[in-house]
Amino acid sequence: MVFSSESFLFLFLPVFLALYYLTPNRWRSVTILLGSYVFYAWWRIDFLGLLFLTTLFSYGIGQKIAAHRGTRLGQTYLMIGVVGCLGVLGVFKYLNFFIDSFAMLAGTDAGGLGIHWRLILPIGISFYVFQALSYLIDVHRGDATADARFVDFAAFIALFPQLIAGPILRYKDLEDQFRERDHSVELFCDGLARFLIGLAKKVLLADAVAPLADVVFGADSPGMVFAWAGAAAYMLQLYFDFSGYSDMAIGLGKMMGFRFLENFRFPYISRSITEFWRRWHISLSNWLRDYLYVSLGGNRVSARRTYFNLMAVMVLGGLWHGANWTFVLWGVWHGGLLATERFFGWDKRASGHWFAWPMTLGFVLLGWVMFRATSVGEAVWVYAGLFGANGLWGDPSLWFEITRESVAFTVIAAVVVCLERPLFEAFSQPKPTLNGDVGGVGVISQTGQIVAVLSVALLGAMAVLKLAEQSFSPFLYFQF
Repeated sequence: MVFSSESFLFLFLPVFLALYYLTPNRWRSVTILLGSYVFYAWWRIDFLGLLFLTTLFSYGIGQKIAAHRGTRLGQTYLMIGVVGCLGVLGVFKYLNFFIDSFAMLAGTDAGGLGIHWRLILPIGISFYVFQALSYLIDVHRGDATADARFVDFAAFIALFPQLIAGPILRYKDLEDQFRERDHSVELFCDGLARFLIGLAKKVLLADAVAPLADVVFGADSPGMVFAWAGAAAYMLQLYFDFSGYSDMAIGLGKMMGFRFLENFRFPYISRSITEFWRRWHISLSNWLRDYLYVSLGGNRVSARRTYFNLMAVMVLGGLWHGANWTFVLWGVWHGGLLATERFFGWDKRASGHWFAWPMTLGFVLLGWVMFRATSVGEAVWVYAGLFGANGLWGDPSLWFEITRESVAFTVIAAVVVCLERPLFEAFSQPKPTLNGDVGGVGVISQTGQIVAVLSVALLGAMAVLKLAEQSFSPFLYFQF
């Protein structure tokens, strides 16, 4: 089940919210847990057992770490917890990759090695395993307590708004909210608006520009014009798809009284790669920084070791996205750019140069080509097109596969990206009243609120109507 589906919008969500608000406060975690398990089991009920066992294991190990925190035994329990969680992730996400890589080195395939089975990747496993890991590490550090009821902790791990594609939550940020949180009509409406905005991003923009990206990345010899158009389309598709999901998750959380941290902060206005990673997939960036980069020594070590740490973190971050050499190379690309910027101190000086923004956007786009490609060979074909190896237009048959609609929506999506920040700030900042005061709710502010409400309602209606006529389109980050 996905958020952008009729079964979720018109069956699961209204039934769940009705049951949630009818449940007494003390038992709402039970409703969340059962609802989240139903949501997850809608995909495959057998992998629900893996989610539950991971939750049970993490909770039990967390209790042991808390009981022996600061001792060698506590460190041993932490190691058991980390190895156990990473073991689950490693087996289900990377075993096929390692088998295929070994077979390739041996000059054969998995069948040639006598292996005729493939493991299915459990949906959302990267997210809920990282959440379990952060809980264990935070308990060890004393940043989170281990006195939660099991049902609260299980509801945290399985919380359906973010279960499938993030943002990555940390128990220490939601610990107090599981004990007590506010519910109000205003908060619910705010969450509903955020959800509808995310739905519109996904259905009206991400899905609309996807055909152009699919055609170009599936072509044998895209020309320069088509290659750049397809790469730009994917850059827009990925942003609207993933930020749209994050908006929907944050909105659903608000409907239940939760306040999740933002996961995107206008990343395509960045003037350096360092700034980009402060704005893109913030929950993952912060997770890698706090639990991996800092543990490796961060920037408290020698300059050479700092560059190694940046590279290692980004390579592992790339591998987190998927078991494919394309993700490893994408991580190498960003790790190298981060290390280079740190060496030259570019992040601190970038704001003073007009070319910093287009240069950063170009670097990000080149990285997305490798991220999108299904293989390194496919990425090489697109790169060849980008730099003119296939001529200006390339294969003429692409003209017949690329629709005017997808091109038009790509342009619209690019314009929305350019206007997103000023529009957001226009509707979110306090407006001056007629007498010049700031912070009150005057005529101008009321007008802005009315326009905002009508705009969101219209976007939501358009998105729902679009859903009725298009085929199923899962969120891109479901594969991670």
